[in-house]
Parts: sequence; structure tokens; C-alpha cells
Amino acid sequence: MNFRQLDLNLLRVLVAIHQTRSVTAAGKMLALSQPATSNALARLRYFFEDELFLRTPHGLIPTSVCEQVAPAVAAELRSLEALVTGREEFDPRHSHAEWRVSMSDLGEMTFLPTLAAALHAEAPHTQLTNVSVLADDVAAALEAREIDFSIGILHPKQRGIQADVLFHEPYVAITAPDWTPFPEHKGKILTPSELASASLLVASPTATFHDSVRDMLMRMKLDHRIVVRALHFGALPEVVMNSRMLAIVPTTYARNAQGRYGFKVWTLPYAPSYDVRLIWHANTARDPSLQWVRALVHRLFAQPIPRKGKRAAAGSEAPENVPRRRRAPRAEDPAPT
Repeated sequence: MNFRQLDLNLLRVLVAIHQTRSVTAAGKMLALSQPATSNALARLRYFFEDELFLRTPHGLIPTSVCEQVAPAVAAELRSLEALVTGREEFDPRHSHAEWRVSMSDLGEMTFLPTLAAALHAEAPHTQLTNVSVLADDVAAALEAREIDFSIGILHPKQRGIQADVLFHEPYVAITAPDWTPFPEHKGKILTPSELASASLLVASPTATFHDSVRDMLMRMKLDHRIVVRALHFGALPEVVMNSRMLAIVPTTYARNAQGRYGFKVWTLPYAPSYDVRLIWHANTARDPSLQWVRALVHRLFAQPIPRKGKRAAAGSEAPENVPRRRRAPRAEDPAPT
């Protein structure tokens, strides 16, 4: 296999067939006849010494070799197109752009329904794929163009990474509607002693793992109260609605799910808080299509960031030994990261 012998025009055919799963549809996309597209596929198979696509009753499916090559070629072609076209205006109504985002399961529940609906309405021919990338690997995936942007509780500091804070919010607790820490309790704010009496349920998604809940419970010496550690947030409402457990979840998640499940929402003492960021790499900063989709994310999800004093109070940390009386959060307490 000699790369110099490969006609680079064939790579556009490879990407088009991989995208459409059809030789005919790929030909139409590239303004090629069906015989010309079939001939190009035959030449690709000869060069790679692999079938690349297998015919099934449901259309063509890529081989493992094709799955290794086609996405990487597509990324390079997009990068080259952005370089050549410069800052030409992006037309979402007619674009066939393909974007790859990395979001956790919580991110999918929080952002994907709204984002997908907006893309379908404003850029109907584009495609969005959520790629599972561990938080520690997001920066490398952005640099390698394996993903185009990421949304989550992320703050990578590697060179070339650019980020915007979309919003800031604390965690809250959710329980069954008839749950109370003590019969005489009034209101929806828990004290440290009331939280200490609860059986706790927490989630630790590996894709965007955030330590602030665990750290809060350890500082309050309540980690022994954790009864269930879930990998994802999806099952938490069902669990609390059918048990006497208390789950700790982000505010946006609680707000979005409360109408469906009817659980009760509680304010936590010394609630951990976090920034949700949109991040991308500098090598795509001037890509017109990515500029457009990042602007869309901002328009859909960005919220005013609380002033520093209020934000610090929301994220204040508990002392090493929790007193019997609740200590008011101090402005100088650092927000968890």
C-alpha cells in the first residue's frame, strides 16, 4: 500500500458513502454518476485491500478498516475546507455539516433535546453525533479533531483549549414528595443534621466525573450515609420516588425532571456548585460552521453568571466538623472546582 498511488479525490467518495450508506446517494451528493461512484469504490477497495462496505438488507455497513479511516479523513477534509474557504458565510439551511460533540448522559438529558430540535429547525441537513470521551481525554480529542466541541463540567487547561462558561449552579436534593427528615420539619431547606439523617443516593458519571458532591459529603463526614452509588443520573428519580432515599443532583436536571416525576426539591447546606462550559480547540476557532453551532449553543443555554459574592455563598464549603447549628456560608469560602 503506497499512499502516493492513492488518488485523493477518492477519499471524498469514501466519506460520502460512509455518511450516506449508499453508493447512489453518495454520487448525488458529489454530483457523480452511479457508475463513476461505483468505480471509485472499487479503486478504494483495491488500494485498502478491504471491502470497506458490506451490503446488507438495511444498506451498506462499514468494515472495521473503514471505521478507522473514514472519520479521520472526514475530519481532515473539514479542516481543509475551513482553511480554504476562510470566513465565508455559513448557510445552515443548506449545509450538510457533521458535528461531533462530547456530553455525558446528564449532558444528553439536559442539552440534547433542545439542541436537536433547534438544529432540525434551523439546519435541517446537518448531523450531530455525541461521542463518549472521558473528561481527562477531552482536550486531546479536541486537538485531534475527534470531536468538535464539548459541553459539561469541564475545565481543561491544556494549550489551545478555548472555553466559555454557559452557566453556574449548585446541586440540590430530591426526594419522594412525602419525605421529610423529621415530622416537625418546615420549608425546603435542609440543615446539616437533617442531611445526616438521610440515606443518600449519588451518581458519578465517568464521562464528566465531578468530585464536588463526594468532597462535600466527606467534609461533612457523611460519606458513610451513601447507600447507592449510580453510574448515571437517569435512574435517580425512579429510585427516590420508590424509596426513602435522598438523591443529590444538579439544579437544571432537577428542574427539567420534576414535572415528569413529581419529586420534592430541597436546598442543601453548603451546596457544592459548578460551572458548565462550552469548550473547543483553537484549531477550529475560525471554522464558520463551528462558529455557528457554538453561537447556537450560547443562544440556547447561556445564562447570566451570578456576581462573585453570591456565587461564593452558593458554593461555600462545610467545616471539618459540622456544628449542631447551621453555619451561614461565608463569602470568603472558595467555590468547589
